[in-house]
Amino acid sequence: MREVPLRREPVPPDGAMGGPPARGRFGEYGGRYAPESLVEACREVGEAFRDAWADPGFRGALARLLAVHAGRPTPLTPALRLSEELGVRLYLKREDLTHTGSHKINNVLGQALLATRMGRRRLIAETGAGQHGVATATAAALLGLEATVFMGERDIERQALNVFRMRMLGAEVVPVTTGSRTLKDATSEAMRHWVGATGDSHYCIGSVVGPDPYPWMVRELQRVIGDEARAQCAAELRTGVPDHVVACVGGGSNAAGTFAGFADTPARLVGVEAEGGAGAARGRLGVLHGCRSLFLQDGDGQITQAHSIAAGLDYPGVGPEHAHLRDLGRARYVTVTDDEAVRAAVRLARTEGIVPALESAHALAWVIRAAGDGDLPAGSTVLMTLSGRGDKDVSTLKELL
Repeated sequence: MREVPLRREPVPPDGAMGGPPARGRFGEYGGRYAPESLVEACREVGEAFRDAWADPGFRGALARLLAVHAGRPTPLTPALRLSEELGVRLYLKREDLTHTGSHKINNVLGQALLATRMGRRRLIAETGAGQHGVATATAAALLGLEATVFMGERDIERQALNVFRMRMLGAEVVPVTTGSRTLKDATSEAMRHWVGATGDSHYCIGSVVGPDPYPWMVRELQRVIGDEARAQCAAELRTGVPDHVVACVGGGSNAAGTFAGFADTPARLVGVEAEGGAGAARGRLGVLHGCRSLFLQDGDGQITQAHSIAAGLDYPGVGPEHAHLRDLGRARYVTVTDDEAVRAAVRLARTEGIVPALESAHALAWVIRAAGDGDLPAGSTVLMTLSGRGDKDVSTLKELL
């Protein structure tokens, strides 16, 4: 593999989460580390997205799909009873209320429209929790495309509902039996498959990872979360912006989209990782899946297996822009255990009548812990992105409760 020099773009102000990063880099992270056979494909995707993103017609078509098909804008919900218990003012950005039940649909509709614009007839995707796979299958059905989704065998077992949904929507679900049989290996297999299918297929990466332009492109497609939340907070809060903005982080797309709306404000940005998949909190510099970022590694520099009760957080690294935000001190990254996440999910269900995805429950678990130990001062305003609903995790929770 080699890194290919990219066309230089203006560098956005540090922490601003602005336009295309120079040479595909966020500080020392990012880039395009790809097999020769994918270099041209990545370049084509990057140029096509820049052209599309500058086209009011493309942006308008995406905005309409997000409104009439996905159900945007999503509400900002005050968690009144839980706020009273915690002594903070907690607001939930309700991505769980989008069509398909998570933030993934924002990114996928954009990439599916891009694929159609590029003349591609098939979407390739990886999935862990299954939500990205469901969103990909949904967008493919809507736009008349084929879909092939790679999913680890272990995740297929624990996310059977989403596997059924993908197949009902017409997608081919390909079990991945290598390695840990989870998200990392599904991503590897999807990228290998794309090598032989670049002519007619678009690889629809589900997070802010992978070779340039994917980290920037996915963040821009998820920016709708942060932009909406920024406007909603301006209308709801006396100060206009919350004191803290919190989101769970696996690869980090819902967090990147949320943070993008507040990076130029005084709000403190907090990304919450699984204890067993803490790339930003405990990772070391390395290269995986086409980009340079922070990954869990052993003493020999080999990527180690991640673990999380939440399949979507079961990834051994973090997107390169998150690594950069960490280095800048613009965002803070913390970890939560499986047990804390489960308890948080139950608490939200019983105080607010909302069953969150276990991924989102990690973010809530940190809010609960931080309010209890003073890390969140009494009276603080907190915006938390509820990235998905908990239907997919019912079987897991049923075994534990």
